[in-house]
Amino acid sequence: MNDLSRASVRETLAPSAIVESVAPQVDGGRFAIKRVVGEEIVVSADCFAHGHERVRAELRWRGPGDTTWNGLAMEPLANDRWSARFVVDRIGFWQYGVVCWIDHLAAWRDGFLRRTDPADLRVHALVGSDLIAESIANAEGSAREDLIQWARTLREESDPQKLHELAMDDSRLELAQCHAPRSGAVQSLSLPAWVDRERGRFSSWYECFPRSMSAEPGRHGTFADLEANLDRIRSMGFDVLYLPPIHPIGRTRRKGRNNSTLAEPGDVGSPWAIGAREGGHTAIHPELGTHEDFRRLVAAAKERDMEIALDIALQVAPDHPWVTQHPEWFRRRPDGSVQFAENPPKKYEDIYPIDFETRDWRALWQTLREVFEFWIGEGVEIFRVDNPHTKPFAFWEWLIASVRRDHPRTIFLSEAFTRPRVMHRLAKLGFTQSYTYFTWRTTKAELTEYFTELTKSPSREYFRPNCWPNTPDILAQQLRNQPIEAFAVRLALAATLAASYGIYGPAFELGENRPRDDVSEEYLESEKYELRHWDVARAGRIATLAAKLNAIRREHPALQSDWSLAFHATDNDMLICYSKRSGADTLLVAVNLDPHNVQSGWVNADLAALGLADYGAWTVEDLVTGERYPWWGSRNFLMLDPRRAPAHVFAVTPGHP
Repeated sequence: MNDLSRASVRETLAPSAIVESVAPQVDGGRFAIKRVVGEEIVVSADCFAHGHERVRAELRWRGPGDTTWNGLAMEPLANDRWSARFVVDRIGFWQYGVVCWIDHLAAWRDGFLRRTDPADLRVHALVGSDLIAESIANAEGSAREDLIQWARTLREESDPQKLHELAMDDSRLELAQCHAPRSGAVQSLSLPAWVDRERGRFSSWYECFPRSMSAEPGRHGTFADLEANLDRIRSMGFDVLYLPPIHPIGRTRRKGRNNSTLAEPGDVGSPWAIGAREGGHTAIHPELGTHEDFRRLVAAAKERDMEIALDIALQVAPDHPWVTQHPEWFRRRPDGSVQFAENPPKKYEDIYPIDFETRDWRALWQTLREVFEFWIGEGVEIFRVDNPHTKPFAFWEWLIASVRRDHPRTIFLSEAFTRPRVMHRLAKLGFTQSYTYFTWRTTKAELTEYFTELTKSPSREYFRPNCWPNTPDILAQQLRNQPIEAFAVRLALAATLAASYGIYGPAFELGENRPRDDVSEEYLESEKYELRHWDVARAGRIATLAAKLNAIRREHPALQSDWSLAFHATDNDMLICYSKRSGADTLLVAVNLDPHNVQSGWVNADLAALGLADYGAWTVEDLVTGERYPWWGSRNFLMLDPRRAPAHVFAVTPGHP
């Protein structure tokens, strides 16, 4: 073919290239991977074709609002694996995929350079000229002129040495490849990614009951009382202030202190028994204040770079307005009464679960969505969702997608301490963060295994952990009747193992350790059922440690994500050691898991994981105490006294000063 400007003839060929095993993806693209603004998505895929054909591959992506696709050439790795990466710079829904096609130009040059017979070279120079002509048809301007010259010279030249030199012109080959028809091209499925703002990945939560924040014992607290505590909470470094339900509390079958089934006069009831004559899920408990007071609290928090997170519990008290307005939304027992919540032998007669199998489910779903919409309108962008695992998966998938469509900054935390597959399904459906089993993982082996799963398994693409040492429902075994040092140990672990963590605030600060009995995880005098007065002036040790750890978290990017976590061997099972890295920022953490005794031992550091493979000497600076130590090689000595500090948080630098 002599016409250098002929039209491309390969665009209509049947697909012959192959794209397989595109990563990352969740369930073949059924669910979105998760990132936050500024992060990379590193995409890899197997790209190949039959026989000895060479291929090229391109990563394609587009973000929210984009009408065209971006493209970037992928780099070959090994064994037909290709890779490229792009940065997500906006909140919202993204798509990405891989295109692969046969690269006849690369195959031609490889074969051409192996030939030595002059006549054979001459023939294959003409083959190359014809292939370049296909690229010319797609080129314009100077690129077109350059390719025309290259093709003509290959056609006209007869000297073997000069033909080899022409074939070795990398810049012209790349130019021709860029404009070549994508022969036998195939494209993978478009895979989804959801991109959150940074707080979706990195956050420090403080939970408190506004009704217990009064400075005066016995007086019901208000939003104004809580606002007066904002500076104290912010001084500890917490950026999310999480409030249990703030709605009117039902009076019918109200629970008394310590979950007594008989309430005494003056008992305030459980905030999770939502709804009374004053209103339901969009109303505020009158003793807390007004909607205007709440908006003032939200604004005051934002002035301090904090956010208010609200608990959304989709259940009602017997006197919630929905019970009479929408009786079809609740199940009936054979005697005609509404079915209350129960987990035999436990009965929760102050709470009615919602029947999600009602025939009126469309109206129900829409009403529940309006609850989220209402509080978003009041300035709330973070929701902790109570027991989402007891509601249908389809509902959460619809609701989260629906809310995010209009409010993409919204963050959802799943409170689902349940079976692993259920927790993971909720995360796949869109929950931004998830509660974890950290609360019950205590030994070095348990912590190592669990956090390796969270940070190294494929589930990390969608399951973002938020670790809590305690909650109003859970006084874990390792804190029951234990000294304040036990609380310090769990705080140090949560704040450094996970990019997002939280504490059930005043109770944790003050080392609340009294269980209701020997078998349950309930607190004695649980704040869920009564007003508590917390003398936070006594919360010195935990408040000081929280402030220090949260400051370290803010100043060191290594602690603001999870995937770099690496564990380092120690010869004492009471000492756990691990590191995190972000660029040049490397932190090495050692924690004494024994709150009662001094523990010591040797750590065998993985120098490669620390970026120190080429260094014999290195320095660690304890960011908690300010002490510095020169270390050598991989084996070094540790000693931790829990009465002084539960952990070392070392900043690592190569060499000795």
